[in-house]
Amino acid sequence: MTDLDAQLLAAHEANDARALIRLYQLAADSAASIDAACFYLTHAYVFALEANHPDVEHIRARLVAEGREPALS
Repeated sequence: MTDLDAQLLAAHEANDARALIRLYQLAADSAASIDAACFYLTHAYVFALEANHPDVEHIRARLVAEGREPALS
């Protein structure tokens, strides 16, 4: 288990949405494939939406750039 994995598990255990948003974005940044990165970004996006976090649009833009979320008209 990596340190990032341990931090993610701890953040889930603590229900720490801010940490989860940050950590899932970090996981996306270091992912081995675009599919894995988008998997992590989707998690970050869901937690950000639930928390009304200021990173919502940034995360969404990353998903749009990868074709995983439709662009707004």
